[in-house]
Amino acid sequence: MKRICVGILAHVDAGKTTCVESMLYNAGNIRKMGRVDHQDTFLDYDQQERDRGITIYSKEAKYKWNDSEIYILDTPGHVDFSSEMERVLSVLDLAIVLINGQDGVQSHTQTIWKCLEHYKVPTLIFINKMDISYQAREELMEDLITKIHSNCIDYLDSQKDEKLALVNENMLNEYLEEGKISLESIQSSIYKRECFPCFFGSALKNEGIIELMDALCELSLPKVYPDEFGARIFKISSDEKNNRLVHVKITGGTLSAKQKLSEEEKIDQIRIYSGRQFTMVDTAEAGMVCALKGLNGFEAGQGLGFEKDMSKPLLNAYMNYELLLPEGVDALQMMRY
Repeated sequence: MKRICVGILAHVDAGKTTCVESMLYNAGNIRKMGRVDHQDTFLDYDQQERDRGITIYSKEAKYKWNDSEIYILDTPGHVDFSSEMERVLSVLDLAIVLINGQDGVQSHTQTIWKCLEHYKVPTLIFINKMDISYQAREELMEDLITKIHSNCIDYLDSQKDEKLALVNENMLNEYLEEGKISLESIQSSIYKRECFPCFFGSALKNEGIIELMDALCELSLPKVYPDEFGARIFKISSDEKNNRLVHVKITGGTLSAKQKLSEEEKIDQIRIYSGRQFTMVDTAEAGMVCALKGLNGFEAGQGLGFEKDMSKPLLNAYMNYELLLPEGVDALQMMRY
């Protein structure tokens, strides 16, 4: 079974969480689609997120579709939480960038795109909210071609092969000889970041989502992982009992519960999360995304096994701040608050 780790990225209010909600509904993981404005979505379960109607923390969900195992990561869209989004990029096999069909490409969309270029993440594009957009598909495609990349291609357009033929010389020759472009050639060009298939729909009305889910499985390349153990940490969180959790993607070999990662650090549990719910497993294999309980000395961005630590983040905070305490107040005591 092919395992695919997918990130959903967008400018705030493009509909990322609703898109994931629709995917999980179609896959049979949830019986009813929640809504951000109703404060009942599957992934935005933190009270601050529900109160404000935004995603603050990256979240994981897992579903199966077309013989593929999908690990989907919903990321914050607000610029203030960009560092949380960037940490996820290092573990993705594929990204889906959402564009609000009402607004088109926005400034933060371009920032996200630069990050995807930096981390070399293959990318699909979903233009959302087409049910309420006043812009035509052609206008939105022109916006993408102008502001994002000249090889953004409407993948469900009947003329798509003609446009794909212009991506590189090999695809042009293939089109001239065969009259069409093979799936293998399209997959290869996507993973080289030479072309970016685009899809249209409305996540809220579950329109175009099944086509996106099908394309996600069809266009992703099967990944071959090494036998040697490796993993990358992309998030640190706490569960409801305040247990520290280290979220990783396994990039090689296997990892077992009760396994020691150092003299001081031993894995207590391996959890596969989907929203706030999780299942415990004895072993995690390459390609899986999981949370490890029992580790205290690791931080986001670190590599385990053969993986090296991440380099300096591309994005920095817009503002720095300093807490000035009244004279005579012990800073160490204040840390607890």
